[in-house]
Amino acid sequence: MKKKDANVMSRRAFLKASGVASTSLALGGCGLGENFFPSGDDLKEFVQRHFNEMRPGDIDQMRQRLLKRYKEKYGRDFVLGTEAPMPNVMFAYGLDLSRCIGCRRCVYACVQENNQSRRPEIQWIRVLRFKKGDMNFEESEHYYDAPVVPEEGYYYMPVQCQQCENPPCVKVCPTKATWKDADGIVSIDYNWCIGCRYCMAACPYWARRFNFAEPEIPREQINTNLHYLGNRPRMAGVVEKCTFCVQRTRRGRYPACVEVCPVGARKFGNILDPNSEISHVIERQRVFRLKEDLNTQSKFYYFFSI
Repeated sequence: MKKKDANVMSRRAFLKASGVASTSLALGGCGLGENFFPSGDDLKEFVQRHFNEMRPGDIDQMRQRLLKRYKEKYGRDFVLGTEAPMPNVMFAYGLDLSRCIGCRRCVYACVQENNQSRRPEIQWIRVLRFKKGDMNFEESEHYYDAPVVPEEGYYYMPVQCQQCENPPCVKVCPTKATWKDADGIVSIDYNWCIGCRYCMAACPYWARRFNFAEPEIPREQINTNLHYLGNRPRMAGVVEKCTFCVQRTRRGRYPACVEVCPVGARKFGNILDPNSEISHVIERQRVFRLKEDLNTQSKFYYFFSI
């Protein structure tokens, strides 16, 4: 390794180059020089435990480091939550395709709520356009530019992370940076993501996005209400995706896309509660899940109510 590269070595780059198991060997005598390893707050982040292994003291220190960093970068005060899954809650989603008008307001609300990069542009939700009577995904279109929606002869299908009960992305992650939480949300600890993108290749729904560059978010548009596993500002070189707005849902609120939908096409709730809206949909509508033959056991249900 050239010495000029040593000063910019990140934790993820280190893990990709040598693996966690070889850290002691690297420290002992690989001759990389004193500038190879970070110091101060960067060192603390470098050796930070996996989120699921953090003790209360670790979490508090991590929170203070991030709040300080975000304050310096954006000039605003932030709230950073670490709420765990609520007991007896399993989140699920329903989407009424007969009502969706393809306006993409869900896309824009998601970008704003979850601090997705404006440049390069990252969006977690894709809205596919189909001809009525057809569901050929190879011929669907998500770059449509209609002056008025809905368009005659078309219907629309938004697609995002399906929060699978049997998620292929979790199985392939070499650092266990992604996992399925008790409330059904497939979470990511961005500090443990090494950017290998195995999860992207494994996901059959094209639901994960990779930050090829440092994300850009205008200061006046940053959402200061954060969750460590959700919408905190990400870094270059990590994969991100929909989290059912964990910063909202674990505090008893709807996801942003549900709130913004102008026609009420989106349904959300606790599938373990027989009186919830989503349970009502599943029991009374003819629902289907994308690519059920893959046995991902998606918790995202589509249906036509009319």
